[in-house]
Amino acid sequence: MGVLRQLFGPSKAEVWRRLAEEVGGQFVEGGFFGRDEVIVRVGEWTLTLDTHTVSTGKTTVTFTRMRAPYVNGDGFRFDIYRKTVFSGLGKLLGMQDVEVGVRDIDDDFIIKGTNEGQLRTLFADPRVCDLLRGQPAIRLLVKDDEGWFGAKFPEGVDELYFQVVGVLKDIERLKSLFELFAEVLDRLCRMGSAYERGPGVML
Repeated sequence: MGVLRQLFGPSKAEVWRRLAEEVGGQFVEGGFFGRDEVIVRVGEWTLTLDTHTVSTGKTTVTFTRMRAPYVNGDGFRFDIYRKTVFSGLGKLLGMQDVEVGVRDIDDDFIIKGTNEGQLRTLFADPRVCDLLRGQPAIRLLVKDDEGWFGAKFPEGVDELYFQVVGVLKDIERLKSLFELFAEVLDRLCRMGSAYERGPGVML
């Protein structure tokens, strides 16, 4: 066993290969200059796990992210993340925080969205709440596209998007994240906010 493996545990590629096998997905090795990906099909939706690095000028920050484009039936969007010590300041500055009627979810998360009723319907699903609780750090949102340097989406197509700082190698947490995406997309579909047809987008 190598010294680095003893110090840092299995590599991301090792963990993500095993993850792909366990969730019935495909591991795509990025090579020296590319990004490793785990791709899973859930019905007509494609869930893609990878990492990306952002330069802040003097330093760079690596994020783990998951993305799933889908046809948004009614334009419903949201942004969900755990509260921090600075969340109270955000409220003082007028930041919207919707209460969805699930006490610990309301206590632990900032929840913003375009429709309060639909947010409450989303969180009325106990499995969605359980899977969200299982993510110690999370930002889950709906985006309309990936900006200047990413994929451009057709009209009516949005993207369910997760991002967290660092490289995730906890296989159980990653499996739970795939399940969270599948549950949220299914719930959105039953709410009429997502359609079960391919979005026609390649990431």
